[in-house]
Amino acid sequence: MASLTLRRPDWCLQISRSSKAFTVSFTTYTRPHGADTRRVAADASRRSRSNYKDATHPSLRSMFTSTRPSRAQQVASNASSQKPNYPSNTTTKPNGAPSTPPPVGTASQPPDVQDLSDGLADQPFILDEGNRQVDWANSFHGLSSQPFPKEVADILLQSVAPDDIEVKPDGIIYLPEIKYRRILNSAFGPGGWGLAPRGETIVTAKAVTREYALVAHGRLISVARGEQDYFSPEGIPTATEGCKSNAMMRCCKDLGVASELWDPRFIRRFMGKHAKEIFVEHAVTKKRKKIWLRKDDDVRYPFKETKGFGS
Repeated sequence: MASLTLRRPDWCLQISRSSKAFTVSFTTYTRPHGADTRRVAADASRRSRSNYKDATHPSLRSMFTSTRPSRAQQVASNASSQKPNYPSNTTTKPNGAPSTPPPVGTASQPPDVQDLSDGLADQPFILDEGNRQVDWANSFHGLSSQPFPKEVADILLQSVAPDDIEVKPDGIIYLPEIKYRRILNSAFGPGGWGLAPRGETIVTAKAVTREYALVAHGRLISVARGEQDYFSPEGIPTATEGCKSNAMMRCCKDLGVASELWDPRFIRRFMGKHAKEIFVEHAVTKKRKKIWLRKDDDVRYPFKETKGFGS
């Protein structure tokens, strides 16, 4: 218990504080013609008051406005201390840090599963270029050192047969990638040419791209970047193969293989002689559109030929 006493000639103030209440005692002194002192005491027991004001005695105000917790705070503190301790479903790592549990209803994936959309991390190996090996990921060994023999050049520069050319629905003509491989095999022989990657596979939100080098008979022929679209992460492996074939087709342009497919005059002659433009209708949605196809090809399901939009 703490107490404070203030004395004056005519009065005396005594304040006592316990753990639960304050006690204030105020006494006045009167001396009428030498008579005994009359004492008037007023005792009051009250709880803490925060609005007690006494400008002349700051210490008294601080005693009445102490930071003792209120009754509501004490009840809340007691309730939290008595809260039952339920077992936790979090696991503990070896270093003692708790790990977040997997979401309810979802299966946890193994830590070694990689999201292919983040990249394939397939950077080519770096070799020590010496007398018996070449690092095709960085080297330009043999580029334009000498021309190929005449019999090889004749195979590479021969005209493409019209029956080998395909037409896309939007009117673009192309040569299937297997036809490029057949031409390269005929010119250099199976095993006499190859594609060497020159960088990591780049995977964007909708496409896969990578740079390749065409090598034939131990010489660098051309470097090109291939690309291929995909629609879901499961299609990325197939897109990487299509990206390689696209790079091969672009490298073959430097060898003159099927160069007429980029000649505007040849394209117009071929389309006028071997292609046609027709209207087709979707068998399910009944939507109509105009497409191109070869004259010797038929419309395939789910489309069927129709007369036009107004018919």
